[in-house]
Amino acid sequence: MKIDRAGYPFIAGALIPALGLALARRRGLAVPFALLGGFFAYFFRDPDRVVPTEPGIVVSPADGKVMIAGPSDRRWAPPGEWNQVTIFLSPLDVHMNRAPVGGRISRIEYRPGKFLPAYKHEANDNELNEIWIESGKRTVVARQVVGVLARRIVCRVHEGDVVAPGGRIGLMKFGSRMDVFMPTDMEILVSVGQHVVAGESILARDKTRAGTGVSAEVAHA
Repeated sequence: MKIDRAGYPFIAGALIPALGLALARRRGLAVPFALLGGFFAYFFRDPDRVVPTEPGIVVSPADGKVMIAGPSDRRWAPPGEWNQVTIFLSPLDVHMNRAPVGGRISRIEYRPGKFLPAYKHEANDNELNEIWIESGKRTVVARQVVGVLARRIVCRVHEGDVVAPGGRIGLMKFGSRMDVFMPTDMEILVSVGQHVVAGESILARDKTRAGTGVSAEVAHA
């Protein structure tokens, strides 16, 4: 399994002291550093996913538990009417974020903020990054939100990029959440408490007609 490059400094920062302590025969002190390095390797794992090819769907951009599935709250959503799915990522979930739909990135908006627990309602005031994707005639917004432990958002796409459904778009470090805002003509297929898998679980489907998404112009991997 691949490990994302964002994890290399953390892994090295734990394993190098572990190796030095082991060579100095201070194995009791080396073990915690070795375990920490193993945790970092696990946290930054980046497994491949099999992305559904069904047209007119929204796939999960993150691994985790569904917190919200329904109409969005206008106080916290982008302007307009949206359906919303919010996913909470625990430190044990895969933290690679993926595009919920294929299309062209029309806007990326970063907003500094607080670092409150991502599973609480007050986390709407946390630091976040919004990725707006134009998919045919629709717009879908993937919002990266940090939490108590997640203090950095990694966004690896830019305005004007074309992404494939389920394509890698970034990650958040150490526990966080993803909000997905989609048009109200998308039927939500998941429920609160359900565990979803990035790039594989289908969050919503077009209620009115078959797919309108932009065909993939970049690889899923």
